[in-house]
This record gives sequence, structure tokens and C-alpha cells, in this order.
Amino acid sequence: MSNLFSLEGRVALVTGSAQGLGNTIARGMMEAGARVVLSDVSPKGLEAAKAELGAPGYVFDISDEAQVTEAVAAIEREVGPIDILVNNAGIHKRNLLIDMPVENWRKVIDVNLSGAFIVGRAVARGMIARKYGKIINIASINAMMVRPNIGNYCAAKGGIVTLTKSMATEWGEYNINVNAIGPGYFLTDLTRPLSEDPDFDAWVKSEVPLRRWGNPRDLIGLAIMLASPASDYISGQTIYVDGGWQACL
Repeated sequence: MSNLFSLEGRVALVTGSAQGLGNTIARGMMEAGARVVLSDVSPKGLEAAKAELGAPGYVFDISDEAQVTEAVAAIEREVGPIDILVNNAGIHKRNLLIDMPVENWRKVIDVNLSGAFIVGRAVARGMIARKYGKIINIASINAMMVRPNIGNYCAAKGGIVTLTKSMATEWGEYNINVNAIGPGYFLTDLTRPLSEDPDFDAWVKSEVPLRRWGNPRDLIGLAIMLASPASDYISGQTIYVDGGWQACL
């Protein structure tokens, strides 16, 4: 039982891990024994995270196939075969759909959805050869529940849920588990403007049965479970971590 949730000896790549939820998940996986590889599109942010966590890191754009292919090859050559992938990196570009520039729609889909496909496929090739792997895609409560101004984000995260099922279906025969985590509203640097808006803050707390925002560390336990032997017969699932929001009207 003591080894059921251990990540000892495993190499875990966490995208978008210079800050926010990705950074916290990376820390948690390190605490569980994994050798974590950080990645981000921001060189400055990544250097700070590498220094703080003492972990290797690679700068690449997850929506650029050539950059991803090169980075994955470098990681497997310099650090080791990737056993665990957390597809976390994502962006927001807020507009009402009627006013949304097409480039804002495409950019969010390219990064949040296509990026997970591009990185997932690049890493899965090695996992298939080794017949082992754990892939965790970060979805969102907004895959199921939407609000104005984020239609592009909601569409991308809805796609993540279905992409997760597709990956699980196609790669399961190679002993690869693919699941998704759907966070609710969590306190991060990106959501700070929302949490500091008294009306929005009150709305979130009134809708969540636990009456609070999520703390990034609230995701660690589930992420470790989905990356560990404890999840060996779980695949194709999206598990929402939303304080009970979707359980009530």
C-alpha cells in the first residue's frame, strides 16, 4: 500500500509549470518522488522556477510541432524517458463571441487544445514503445459550464475532455492511462483580478458548496493518484475538482 501512490523513479513532464497550477502540480509530484521536468514558453519565468525547485526545464511553444519534437527528444536524451505527462499549459483571450477576433479564437484553440494533442502525441510515441505511460490533461469546469467572454476557452476545454477519451481509447492497448482533471475556480496569479472583484468573488463563493475558491494544492492529491499505480485501471475519465459546484443547482 505504501508504494501505491509513489512516483519514485518516474520522469514527469509538466507543461506550463513556471507558475500557477502547473507549478504546484510539479511541486507535488516532486514530493511524491518523481523527477520533474518543467516547461514553459516564458524563458524568464522558467528560469525562476528552475532555480526555486532545482528541477530541469525546457522552453518551447506547445503549439509548435517542431519545437515540441525537439524538446521531447532533448528531455528523453538528457533527463530520461518520460513516464508521466501533465498537459497543463494554457492561455486566455477574453471576448464576447460576437466581437471575438478570429485570431483570438484560433490562438486559444491552438494552445489549449491543439497543444495538448501535439505534446501528447510526441510523448506517447515513446510511451507506446516502452508500453507504459500516464497522461493527465488539464481540462476545466468550463468544459461543462460556461459564462460570457470565454467561449474560445470553453470550446478548447470541452475538446480536452473528448481528446482525453480518444487518447485513452487509442493508446490503452499500450498500457497508457489517459485522464483529465477539471479544476473549478482556483486562486492563481491569472485569476487574481477575478478574485479581487468583490462581485465575482461573492458569486464564486455563493455557488460553491464549500464556499471558497480552490487552492492550487487541492489538485496535488488527484494528480499524484492519476500519475501513480493507484490509477492503473482508470482511463478516459475527467474528474472535476470544483468544490461541489456541479453537484448543486
